[in-house]
Amino acid sequence: MDSVKAKKHLGQHFLTDPNIARNIVEALRLPDGVAEVLEIGPGMGVLTQTLLQHPEYRTSVVEIDRESVAYLGQHFPALEGRIYSQDFLKMDLGKLYPGQPISIIGNFPYNISSQIYFQVLAHRQQVRECVGMIQKEVADRLAEGPGTKTYGILSVLLQAFYTIDYLFTVPPHVFSPPPKVQSAVIRLTRNQTQQLACDEKLFFQVVKQAFQTRRKTLRNALKPFGMPAEATTDPIFDKRAEQLSVQDFVGLTQQVEQHKLS
Repeated sequence: MDSVKAKKHLGQHFLTDPNIARNIVEALRLPDGVAEVLEIGPGMGVLTQTLLQHPEYRTSVVEIDRESVAYLGQHFPALEGRIYSQDFLKMDLGKLYPGQPISIIGNFPYNISSQIYFQVLAHRQQVRECVGMIQKEVADRLAEGPGTKTYGILSVLLQAFYTIDYLFTVPPHVFSPPPKVQSAVIRLTRNQTQQLACDEKLFFQVVKQAFQTRRKTLRNALKPFGMPAEATTDPIFDKRAEQLSVQDFVGLTQQVEQHKLS
């Protein structure tokens, strides 16, 4: 097998430029003694080839496209036993890497990039770092701070647990087929927050609810939580979701929590 055909329904755009592949791999910092690196969606292995040149960590790949799996098995014998033919979104990283911190890397399929980051969040105690190439518009959104229209649910949730660095922009012509949008590489590095100072499950619910009706003030947006008027007198309830920092959302969650306990 000499090549793999990019499949539109899988959102595949194969990277063809080895220099960009090298820049993406060099963005790995391998914090906290990380020795395991998992690549998502390797396709024909342009990134994989560069990753395998680094004996200081152990590279594994996860690929849902069986044609790509066959190609990788044929062209990268060094990956034997470390090609996972499955859906990353359904993987249990705790079982795959029991008790081990990991770094994740990849040219992520654009149609599921947000879901990939939710999966990273679900395994945040294990995923110490994530270097991903995604649609530039999404990269801007994730790295954005409060007070902007692009700041949203994933911005807040990821920034609660990760430091986000926007690294560089990638033009369409270095892909096959070229996407209709600009791409960008961002790096997430796990911060020192082991536990938020609030109920974390409720924090996720409050952030999602606040942004679902982002034009409303928080007093109105959070009505599904059933807070009485006297519990929403704090000036924070006059604001909109996009105006709040991560710490503001932690404080807001504490107030919702107090109401639920009373």
